[in-house]
Amino acid sequence: MPIITPNDSVATAAPLQSRSWAEAAAAADAFIEAEPVSEDSSREEPGFERPTAAAPASGAPSSGAPSPTAGRAGRTAAANAPISDFISSPGSFVREQKPRPIGGFRGMLYKLTGGAWNLGPSAKQREEDELARRISRQLQGSYNTAVLSLKGGIGKTSTTVGVGLTLAEFRGDPPCAIDANPDSGDLVERALGEGIYQKATPRTITDLLQNVDNVDSLTALARYMHHAGRLHLIAGEQDPEVSDSLTAEEYLRIRQLISGYYSIALTDCGTGVTHNAMSGILQSADNLIIAAGYAVSGAKRARSTLQWLASHGYEDLARNAIVVITDKDEVSSRVDKDAIEEHLSGICRQLIAVPHDRGVADGDLVTLDVLRPDTRRAYKEIAAAIVDGYV
Repeated sequence: MPIITPNDSVATAAPLQSRSWAEAAAAADAFIEAEPVSEDSSREEPGFERPTAAAPASGAPSSGAPSPTAGRAGRTAAANAPISDFISSPGSFVREQKPRPIGGFRGMLYKLTGGAWNLGPSAKQREEDELARRISRQLQGSYNTAVLSLKGGIGKTSTTVGVGLTLAEFRGDPPCAIDANPDSGDLVERALGEGIYQKATPRTITDLLQNVDNVDSLTALARYMHHAGRLHLIAGEQDPEVSDSLTAEEYLRIRQLISGYYSIALTDCGTGVTHNAMSGILQSADNLIIAAGYAVSGAKRARSTLQWLASHGYEDLARNAIVVITDKDEVSSRVDKDAIEEHLSGICRQLIAVPHDRGVADGDLVTLDVLRPDTRRAYKEIAAAIVDGYV
């Protein structure tokens, strides 16, 4: 093949016609790569030897210009090459932003430098972000978690309120909490405060049952509910003569109504598993929280509850239950907490401990703002575990 010199003529391709600037640029690049570059002997360094070209095959053109067939193939390939655009792949035009650190040394450094130094979130913040992601997952349908125990005063209602407020904080849709305690439950008082609840219209689950057929919208349902921020609550019956009259069929009517407006419902079941409404609650529950305390008797009762469920047709609920141990009374150091946790951990899906906190130990109003960070973290873990059981 003859060597092309600056004086040799080279065939020039016709201007390319493309449908967009991106196609035109790609086609031009392909043409430039296909066009041989002229070699100037005056710029060669001493000792440089020009490679010997292979002899052209018989019948092949002796000119150094690219063949028309190769040029057309290159232009066709360039025109048909996939092109990024803002619709099909918008992420290719935007750099991924590193998450902003919050609090601690990393957050302070980020703030002082105006974001110029971003070390990213700490391991603790990444764990918190992961909990928030698990809690806020979108759900297809409506789900119900029952909170129960065999003994009163071990944190069952405070857990319902604390977890309900946590779900309301992180989820886009508000949760609903139902007081199905037959013993004059105080779910709404713990969420609103005794004074506010007494001033509110005393609508209870009994009032809702009496008018359930007339409730055909969320607006109509709101007349029978109380609101602690974004946590919506149905109060239990306070009259001792009728508080134990809620049947399984009546609870299922309430649950069916709630399922049309809320993706998550928490049911405070009261003490025991044999009262009238319990069969309806267990029948409609998607998972359970078993409340327990740091005492040998509390651990035994929690284990007995799970064994009773497994032997009465609720094996899946028992196997996937979340046992919550609340250090409500700040037990003596002589109590072996590790032994109690080990006694319960093998018979449930997850065991979570709530540390001692005056914000939940005195039986008064439960608000997230006054809780210790470890207590709030425990409620986040419970809320995340609940949603894990739904998806």
